[in-house]
Amino acid sequence: MKFDPKQLSNDTLVSFYKHLLKPRMIEEKMLILLRQGRIGKWFSGIGQEAISVGAALAMEPNEYILPMHRNLGIFTTRNIPLVKLMAQWQGKKSGFTKGRDRSFHFGTQEYKIIGMISHLGPQLALADGIALANILKNNQQATLVFTGEGATSEGDFHEALNLAAVWDLPVIFVIENNGYGLSTPTNEQYRCKHLVDRAIGYGIEGRQIDGNNILEVYHTLHEIAADIRQKPRPVLVECMTFRMRGHEEASGVKYVPQTLLEEWAKKDPLLCFEKYILEKNILNQTEINNIKSEIKNEIDQAAEHAFKDETSTANTKTELDDMYSEILKVGYFQDIAHLQDHKKSEKRYLDAISDGLRQGMRTYPNLVIMGQDIAEYGGAFKITQGFVEEFGKDRVRNTPICESAIVGAALGLSINGYKTIIEMQFADFVTCGFNQIINNLAKTHYRWGEKADVVIRMPTGAGTGAGPFHSQSNEAWFTKTPGLKVVYPAFPSDAKGLLLAAIEDPNPIIYFEHKYLYRNISEPIPDDEYTIEIGKAKLIRTGTQCSIITYGLGVHWAMEYLDNNPNISADLLDLRSLQPWDKEAVETSVKNTGRVLILHEDTLTNGFGGEISAHIAEHYFKHLDAPIVRCASLDTAIPANKTLEDNFLAKSHLDDSLKKLLAY
Repeated sequence: MKFDPKQLSNDTLVSFYKHLLKPRMIEEKMLILLRQGRIGKWFSGIGQEAISVGAALAMEPNEYILPMHRNLGIFTTRNIPLVKLMAQWQGKKSGFTKGRDRSFHFGTQEYKIIGMISHLGPQLALADGIALANILKNNQQATLVFTGEGATSEGDFHEALNLAAVWDLPVIFVIENNGYGLSTPTNEQYRCKHLVDRAIGYGIEGRQIDGNNILEVYHTLHEIAADIRQKPRPVLVECMTFRMRGHEEASGVKYVPQTLLEEWAKKDPLLCFEKYILEKNILNQTEINNIKSEIKNEIDQAAEHAFKDETSTANTKTELDDMYSEILKVGYFQDIAHLQDHKKSEKRYLDAISDGLRQGMRTYPNLVIMGQDIAEYGGAFKITQGFVEEFGKDRVRNTPICESAIVGAALGLSINGYKTIIEMQFADFVTCGFNQIINNLAKTHYRWGEKADVVIRMPTGAGTGAGPFHSQSNEAWFTKTPGLKVVYPAFPSDAKGLLLAAIEDPNPIIYFEHKYLYRNISEPIPDDEYTIEIGKAKLIRTGTQCSIITYGLGVHWAMEYLDNNPNISADLLDLRSLQPWDKEAVETSVKNTGRVLILHEDTLTNGFGGEISAHIAEHYFKHLDAPIVRCASLDTAIPANKTLEDNFLAKSHLDDSLKKLLAY
């Protein structure tokens, strides 16, 4: 292995050696603790340290790095206190995740490191978002993100590289090609000769380097980072290396030919660099032994200190509270009643959403809107028409068709100080970004205390004959996921107020907006900015015979039905928010009428109405005079033909359902 120090001094080379040695010695200690049963799991990076250490040394301390399991050298080179890392690996309260997650599944703003989740590809898009924030700030910073050769087969890899290329984002994508994805060799993972060749398909630069040569890694990444800070663009770097131990220690390496292990053992990044240091008389063996002794003492002390730390204790309130980031803005919610004397304008549901978006963009200069065709075209429903002229293309961004990358980029923007609104062209398309929402946005604050300041707009619902892929109701996919908030306005006034509240809220919010209502309803609403508290229902009508609990288009179905049946006296409660939902308002109405009909457009089985019904039955049973009735759509996909759609929808069953309830 040939080492070229270039302009690096001997003192710098000694520093490099110490940084390379430390993660190796920590790993050796962790393997001992694993065999002793004192820790539960370990993903070894032995033999790959040069990539992590070289990368961390090449980047500026205030630049973000997004590592994976085998990148211990990133954490140690950034000088994270070893005792805190030990506490993290031991699941202690003093660790980064308070025992809620393991290994390197955490981030730290202090050290500008954003760890991975178990799904291997999503962090690549986060790097895009972080880099986009740097572009918007014009701070001339680069971002570096890791992936393994196995994850280059995932859609997240391709989406992230394509997005970075299209937007000229200053991201270094590092592939650690270590030969195996668990037990699957590279010849069973991809057909191309070199992974770096994939850069050609995205129109970006690609380089392949010796990942076991710390100086080659450092010089290459240092040069690229310096260049893309001045001329922003992504670069793909394939680091050739080898995984000397199992995917994790329980896996072993029996599937690896012994000759391959022996060949790569000769290329050990630490031993080769140590030999170079000795041969060049930069250090002698005694000095190296002293360095090893110092590091060993530090590791042993940190490990034992962490073992003595307080074990995580369960506190139910704390666990529930930590799922969400706190809303810090004073006077966050302003009741719309306070604006009764303010100027109002007649606005359609669609106009109210547009109004809320525009006012949010004016209030928050760090707010970015992203989505397909939302810029010059104004979006599929023209809600963002004219926004580019007022706010510019930096903040109103057309995206490629890559929902996963866009949701991930939104989280990256949030991590780097921005707010984001994403428009799903149709709510159905959210499935392509599902993992990022469920496993990244929703869990980030609970795992390591970082907000996910993202609103996802979801044009949803039936009534337009758009069929199985543009008319389905999918709110129940999200209401069961802790960490998300879900809102669903039925009126223009609520659409604006809830949207502005969602923009201010630092938590991930799924904002459903019904397509049928866009141009079919209107009302006078305040021109001024206002917010409506998320989680508060609205009592639309009062009555004595029964309670109709609903949301979205169901509110209008119920209003129409009650108008046509004035003999029925009913409470009509519009939930407005589904997560959290207003249990107190439901309780009050149940106690008032004693009979409950839950109405929603979604299908019956596992629709959100089942959760409301279960809660009422469990907590307010003694106040009921009849069984709870659910009125929902058929348990089929939604058909496009109008006759079939009408038969499918809950509205067609509303009369029978209410008669059944009142006759009991």
